[in-house]
Amino acid sequence: MPGKRPTTIDEYIRAAPTAGQPHLRRMHALLKSVAPQAEEAIKWGTPFFVEPRFVFAFSAHKAHLSFAPSATALEAFREELAGHPTTKGTLQIPYKNPFPEDLVRRLAQRCWQDVRARKDDGFW
Repeated sequence: MPGKRPTTIDEYIRAAPTAGQPHLRRMHALLKSVAPQAEEAIKWGTPFFVEPRFVFAFSAHKAHLSFAPSATALEAFREELAGHPTTKGTLQIPYKNPFPEDLVRRLAQRCWQDVRARKDDGFW
């Protein structure tokens, strides 16, 4: 994304490919609803949610957005993810496809629960 580097997630979405902005806005709202206490940040040019460590991130690309949940969440949903494009650490959501809201919500909830459990156990 050329131009001034975004400093907020809203700026990041406005700078993203036009075709992806509806998916990105939906992703941002969904993640915010799942983890309302998490801090939103742009790290390494990518939107992150942290509490106090990484919860999840997402990023815009030319033809898709990538959602980066925890490795634990990806593994727990491996069978459901079989019908979706994935990499080792991300779920890719093509802009031309419907946004898989239920799947993303459940992945995000798993990440949030895992982070909160580790925090409550005194992990950090």
